[in-house]
Amino acid sequence: MQHTPYGYDIIGGKAVINEKQAADVRQICQNYLSGMSFKNAAAAVGLTMSHCGVKRLMLNERYLGDEFYPAILTEEIVQKVEAERIRREKALGRDRRKGKGAPKGVYYTGFFALKIAMKYKDPVAQAEYAYSRIRNEVSG
Repeated sequence: MQHTPYGYDIIGGKAVINEKQAADVRQICQNYLSGMSFKNAAAAVGLTMSHCGVKRLMLNERYLGDEFYPAILTEEIVQKVEAERIRREKALGRDRRKGKGAPKGVYYTGFFALKIAMKYKDPVAQAEYAYSRIRNEVSG
């Protein structure tokens, strides 16, 4: 069973916009873009949510609309929220997850298997043997 996102009601098997909740979602985005934190942006509309809960809410692609859910947010607002999130992440030094410690340059990996000389009746043993014959080369 799938959870219905905040901002929608299911009526007669169809998703319809809950106008009060949809206004909350739009206002949370505006609050965030005006400088509030995720948590404070939600608190300003009366919602008690965690930082990551608000982030998931604001970045939920269903708010752009699809075959089941009507659009609550515009592509422009979603792009602004994502750009601001990335800007803040970098400004606060929290973008370390992306490539930290990754080696510089391009590395090519080649694989080859040594000749399989032994045959086993047990398929698991044969597979283990075959995989043990694989070698790789890394060049950069």
